[in-house]
Amino acid sequence: MQPCLFSISYGGLWGQASLDLPAFVAKAAELGYRSVMLAGKRPHLSPLDFPADRVTELKAVLDHYDVTCPVVAAYTDFAGMPAAEVPAIEMQIAYVESLCRIGQGLGAHIVRVFTAYETTSQPLTTIWNRVVVALREACDRAATFGFTVAIQNHHDIGVDSEALLELLTEIDRPNCKLGFDAWSPALRGEDVYEAALEMAPHTVLTTNADYVCLPRYQYRPEFVNYERVEPDLVRAVPFGEGFIDYEGFFAGLREGGFDGIATFEMCSPLRGGGSLANLDRCASQYLRWLAETGQTS
Repeated sequence: MQPCLFSISYGGLWGQASLDLPAFVAKAAELGYRSVMLAGKRPHLSPLDFPADRVTELKAVLDHYDVTCPVVAAYTDFAGMPAAEVPAIEMQIAYVESLCRIGQGLGAHIVRVFTAYETTSQPLTTIWNRVVVALREACDRAATFGFTVAIQNHHDIGVDSEALLELLTEIDRPNCKLGFDAWSPALRGEDVYEAALEMAPHTVLTTNADYVCLPRYQYRPEFVNYERVEPDLVRAVPFGEGFIDYEGFFAGLREGGFDGIATFEMCSPLRGGGSLANLDRCASQYLRWLAETGQTS
């Protein structure tokens, strides 16, 4: 598998230290990563901030540090809006297309996308159908740049593994694949080995982070007792210290035929805090874990 570091880890969005993209690329190389995944929004690879000349400059930085950028990450929600006059879906398709254009200049060939969150303002079938239509067009436009669209199992629509396969089948585009992660099925109680084995033939990318679940209770003074509250609080921890069976997950991926990009991300509050030193320790721990468990050659 190809280890990769996600720039959002150094984006500063959860109170952690932040680096601009040139500094992030230098940091990835320093830590031993030979590839990076770039977040398609500020403070990183926003299409608003990257005309052709800045793309050329960033590619020169990647080349200088001998780091590749195989993936750019779009942040999408294709649920649309109740206000029909707002072309929200068109804007997001254009956003994905613009990231493919930028990514092509960086040597990328995959654009990561999300599906949609459910909303009470629209029927579920309406949102599902909108996601299918939007991703078909996004795939067709991405294909003109030689890009694969990787759906990450993150948003509500298609988050269950069987539902995700159903969605992928309905989209029916040869360049529509999966960015299949372990944390979602693990939190929802799926067997991560079996899920990975089934999804591996369709997967081009996996993004990894480890977590602990902290039970929640609320005090009930009338009973002089505590009441269990769901769901648990989930906190990110250094890789290998959480509850997710990543050895089983990677075994399922490998046995299913996956040998692609395995990205590490820090995209929530992290045990140990958000200092640059802690981020570096956790990013390095991921590489050590991959090597020690035989995930990389």
